[in-house]
Amino acid sequence: TDPGARGGSVGASGGVTPAAPMVDVDYCRLLARYNRWMNERLFDACGRLDPAELSKDKGAFFGSVLGTLNHIAVADTIWLHRFAQHEAAFPVLAALSGFPRPSSLTQPLAPDLAGLGHYRREVDALIERWVAGLTPEHLSADLAYSNMAGVRSVRCFGALLLHFFNHQTHHRGQVTTLLCQAGVEVGVTDLLAVIPTTA
Repeated sequence: TDPGARGGSVGASGGVTPAAPMVDVDYCRLLARYNRWMNERLFDACGRLDPAELSKDKGAFFGSVLGTLNHIAVADTIWLHRFAQHEAAFPVLAALSGFPRPSSLTQPLAPDLAGLGHYRREVDALIERWVAGLTPEHLSADLAYSNMAGVRSVRCFGALLLHFFNHQTHHRGQVTTLLCQAGVEVGVTDLLAVIPTTA
């Protein structure tokens, strides 16, 4: 689906509720760190499959293991370009000039796993640098953006950032299932693994 294509948030009563900040800056930084850590593990695991198996249509939303990994990177890139329109401008996101905005949700970003892995590492490093500079004021602001059909929306930026990280996790879960079916063990995938202990 188009990142950001669906409208409204649904409350317990079924009605649409206003967007509200749902994360704080420390939580954003934790999710950015988890994203990078999990992607490193996932790409390492995918490297145990041959190219034909990586590209084989397994009936997932985006077909294959490689197709699903590519979609995650595509959606991240699209959202980062949207986030760059925030009123804060975010100078760190000027680096997006090196990551052109995809024109479709299935646009190939690299010819193979190695190329996509390089792209993924660069984007994850950018995400961590960017999130490190976010403030509560940034999170509470609204963001106006248009989806890929040109439909305009205005939503709380903090809530959109939560969607950004949740979307990654959703599709990574699909990849880990496909890997498990192919006999590849990914290991620990829980967010718990990157939450620091306090005692």
